[in-house]
Amino acid sequence: GLIGGALVAALADRGDVPLPVSRGGDTVRGVTGVAWDPADGPPPPEVVQVDAVVNLAGAGIGAARWTDDRKRVIRESRIQTTDALVQALGSGTAGVLVNASAAGYYGTGEETVDETSPAGDDFLAEVCTSWEAAAVAAEQRSVRVVLLRTGIVLASDGGALHDPLPPLGVSQLTLFRLGLGGPFGGGRQWQPWIHIADVVGAILLALDDDSLRGPLNLSAPAPVRQREFASALGRVLHRPAFVPTPGFALRILLGEMSTLALDGQRMLPAALQARGYDFRFTDLEAALRDLLA
Repeated sequence: GLIGGALVAALADRGDVPLPVSRGGDTVRGVTGVAWDPADGPPPPEVVQVDAVVNLAGAGIGAARWTDDRKRVIRESRIQTTDALVQALGSGTAGVLVNASAAGYYGTGEETVDETSPAGDDFLAEVCTSWEAAAVAAEQRSVRVVLLRTGIVLASDGGALHDPLPPLGVSQLTLFRLGLGGPFGGGRQWQPWIHIADVVGAILLALDDDSLRGPLNLSAPAPVRQREFASALGRVLHRPAFVPTPGFALRILLGEMSTLALDGQRMLPAALQARGYDFRFTDLEAALRDLLA
């Protein structure tokens, strides 16, 4: 995936020996991978005979409309994989499990949230709560656990800007380049964005800092409203950003899944800031220019 590929490259660059794991055993950034499908049973022994495990597995939440079957896939692809990894860690050598989660843990709303804030009560919050609980079980095996509550990841080769918007089949970036960009709904919803370089930097910190455990919000220190995001993207692309996508239309087309576009979190990275993490990108427009210029 996007984050996994960037992380493999960063680990290799600093002299670590990454071992990518995927269902197909794909080679990632020139590094030979290992094949593992959680549906087939426990992971191969070499997956846990390592110093650390980073688990980013999970079906895409925006890849298809949230039917009951799709919601089951979203949930089970995360929790079953994590359960299997945690069980295997009991016979492994890893001292830390860095496990994906999401900003959706907090539900949606106007209030500022940090790592001490309670969980929300919608579908994504329930998925994240169960996912994190599965990961935290590794602590019973003397494994340090860090939970990555990740916001909207911005990158030049994938992530939120490039993912097709169902049912349109085109990305937000394509719409803007066609002059059809603008805010979703009223544009007041918060977007906790983060540059891919800071996602990788935060994961490296989680791997290296033995005192770091528990939830870690992965977002820039300055979340923006969606209309501000649209305006910044328009400026960077030199394209208009005033063609709104009506909220009612998104609700009709996407149903419950429309929450991904119409709702958000005013999430702050309090734990990263407390550790003195030096963000490479704190300004949205600068981040977009770095990725798209």
